[in-house]
Amino acid sequence: MSNDRIVQANGVDICVETFGDRRHSAILLIHGATASMMAWEDDFCERLASGSRFIIRYDHRDTGRSVSYEPGAPAYSLNDLMEDAIGLLDAFELHRAHLIGRSMGGGIALLAALNHPDRVASLTLMATSPGGSDLSPPSDAFLAHIQGGHQPDWSDRDAVIDHILTLLRAFDGGTPHFDAAAIHDAVARDIDRTVNIASSQINHFLIDPGEPVRQRLAEITAPTLVIQGEKDPVFPIDHGQTLASAIPGAELLVLPESGHLVLAPSWDLVVPAILRHTAEV
Repeated sequence: MSNDRIVQANGVDICVETFGDRRHSAILLIHGATASMMAWEDDFCERLASGSRFIIRYDHRDTGRSVSYEPGAPAYSLNDLMEDAIGLLDAFELHRAHLIGRSMGGGIALLAALNHPDRVASLTLMATSPGGSDLSPPSDAFLAHIQGGHQPDWSDRDAVIDHILTLLRAFDGGTPHFDAAAIHDAVARDIDRTVNIASSQINHFLIDPGEPVRQRLAEITAPTLVIQGEKDPVFPIDHGQTLASAIPGAELLVLPESGHLVLAPSWDLVVPAILRHTAEV
């Protein structure tokens, strides 16, 4: 990576990379649990940047080249990860930006919109849940995989690649879009730049998520686009429908034949929708 660098955000070292001209409207990409910036694929970022946007992607704490903690001992909360995102806007001297969050990243973006509404130009929430026991549980196949509890030898690169690839298959839910060879290569590339791969795969599941935000969703004033995979095995479709219904004026885009991942075959729908949503008015 030729353009990534370490910046100070919210008092910690965060690795960032940018695409496009910073004179254009800024989009901050916030990914989900265990995922570094590399989960926002290069081509996806470049397609957004070609639509006259300035794209910022970054490694969460404990992923990629950002600050890392011992496995099993993350010294931060979900709220801290939200403040990291706001700190990145400060680092780039941006008063506000469009936030795009996927999965846990969607939860971080929601917190930012609720706690720092003046910094959020718009929200795009991918594979995000509002939370609540009244919503559909994950699929039986996904639960069976997660509850297996297997962890690889974190010092065995090939075993770790296989472990993460199998997990991503479970997140995908068996859609026809999963390109195992390409995803294998992407996972290997990510592992090779990660400070502590065990921390990256363990610590996000141990942090304090804070108070539920579902009862506050009506307070959100940022224009919101909800993008939901039709066959998401983690957050089934009613999660996206409920989220869109709870946020005033939110638009819902359902991706056919898509699971929890937002893979390249869906980008012909996703990228134009984001560019429309983030257009200056």
